[in-house]
Amino acid sequence: MSSRIGFVGLGIMGRPMAKNLLKAGHEVTVYDIMPSGMDDVAAAGAAKGASPKDVAGKTDIIITMVPDGPEVEQAVLGPNGVLEGAKKGAIVVDMSSINPTVSQRVGAACEAKGVEFLDAPVSGGEPKAIDGTLAIMVGGKKDVFDKVEPILKLMGSTVTLTGKIGAGNVTKLANQIMVACNIAAMGEALVLATKAGLDPEVVFNAVKAGLAGSTVLNVKAPMVYGRNFKPGFRIRLHQKDLRNALQAAESLKVSLPLTSTVQNMLIDLMNNGKGDLDHSALVQVIEEASAVEVKKP
Repeated sequence: MSSRIGFVGLGIMGRPMAKNLLKAGHEVTVYDIMPSGMDDVAAAGAAKGASPKDVAGKTDIIITMVPDGPEVEQAVLGPNGVLEGAKKGAIVVDMSSINPTVSQRVGAACEAKGVEFLDAPVSGGEPKAIDGTLAIMVGGKKDVFDKVEPILKLMGSTVTLTGKIGAGNVTKLANQIMVACNIAAMGEALVLATKAGLDPEVVFNAVKAGLAGSTVLNVKAPMVYGRNFKPGFRIRLHQKDLRNALQAAESLKVSLPLTSTVQNMLIDLMNNGKGDLDHSALVQVIEEASAVEVKKP
């Protein structure tokens, strides 16, 4: 059975996610501050909304997918925001990656107006958004989750309820810490091997079936020695996620020494104009310090 779904935020991730809902036969109304995003998804069959408020007034489930917490608060709580148009009993699903405390604040505001809320950030980058195979981590009430799970499964291959509101984003931050530290460690290893005169592709093939093997290694190592830093997930977005992780850690009195180190590496890249490269470009910080470039001989 098709649902009336609103989708606010049509960036590199939001566009393919909204298109997958259309492909499944759902009626989708979209909004983005950039007209090009709406034009692209409208060409696939979506209706255009005039604002988040307008989108919410025409739909029963409203998905938001925007860059960070301030944008979520603006889109949901601000003037002409989702809550101004949402009907009582509507469900707001924020799929942005943000600070968990913001999710809890937005969830409380929704509850006060009789609107249900889930935080449901994703992992997998643009390729998995296109394929509909994202990993989706959800926080909120189980009965609300059960209602939207079939819709989320159109965008992700795994959809997991991880706890109360905010738990989805805590889980996403944990994911982002592991990915960032894994990429940084991979970069150090490939720089060492290259400086020692080895072919980094040979080293990759030698270790990938052992304990060091991982999805991160399989996807990112070929990008590094192939010198392909076209963004699947941008440096500036991963820096944002680690900033949120460190802020959450501070509030919980948790020490994240490796996360702090990798965050400084990401900031270094951003300060050198590389914020829109793929996060595999973390290797470039290590390359510069080591006077070597990871590439095939």
